[in-house]
Amino acid sequence: MADAKAAAKKQDAKKSGNKPANKKKPNVFQRLWKYLLACKGELKKITWPSVPQTTKNFGIVLVVIIVMGLFIFGLDTGLYALLGMVMGTGTTV
Repeated sequence: MADAKAAAKKQDAKKSGNKPANKKKPNVFQRLWKYLLACKGELKKITWPSVPQTTKNFGIVLVVIIVMGLFIFGLDTGLYALLGMVMGTGTTV
């Protein structure tokens, strides 16, 4: 029943051409302050990792970077040597 009344109001507003009154936006500084307060609230909800957990994750990232670097170095060196053998110009390893 409430939906029917709301729909009827919308149709009446469309027919009569009356637009709902626009509410004025708050000041830009008020909106910025509200946004920053919301950010602060969200930061409080975060579960931050402990120092040992961060150290462990740092070690894992470091090892993966080193392994991938060595893999790419080996692949590059091998392909360079292969190209040298095919072209007969490069140095072979």
